[in-house]
Amino acid sequence: MENIISFKGKVKYTITLDPGVWIFDDRRVDLNTYFDNEAENKNELEEYTKAVSKHWDREIMEGAVFPPTLKTEKKFEKEKVLTGTFGIPFKPFLLNAEPDKNAESLIIESEDGEVQLPLSQAEDLILGFSNEGKPLKSDGPVHVYLGDGSNKNNPIKRVKAFRVE
Repeated sequence: MENIISFKGKVKYTITLDPGVWIFDDRRVDLNTYFDNEAENKNELEEYTKAVSKHWDREIMEGAVFPPTLKTEKKFEKEKVLTGTFGIPFKPFLLNAEPDKNAESLIIESEDGEVQLPLSQAEDLILGFSNEGKPLKSDGPVHVYLGDGSNKNNPIKRVKAFRVE
């Protein structure tokens, strides 16, 4: 149970986070390249439209059967999951907990002490949960990266809980 992280404080819902299941989450990001790319506001509708368009184009060009390229893409994706270094955006968890309207900050509780951030900055956090395909056992269960990547070489480690104040 040392891998379970509690989310508490001035929130409507106290939730628990289990980093062990995030490897299957489609929201995961590759930490090797995430901070190298320019931060861009992603329009979900636009991304969905592009994905559907790409699929439609593929069906027109190749037919509705599964061409061999799809099999190799699945194999590549599986290989990437088994060897990749991944993180997940913190914002969905923060929104699910529903912070009180008068809440101002997020406190990250770790074995090394506490770090306080304004809620606006907390929305951009990335929680690293995997390094080269392995869970973060020695200094995990998660590493907390600031959204701008300024601490990508020295993330907050040994996180035990998140507390909204």
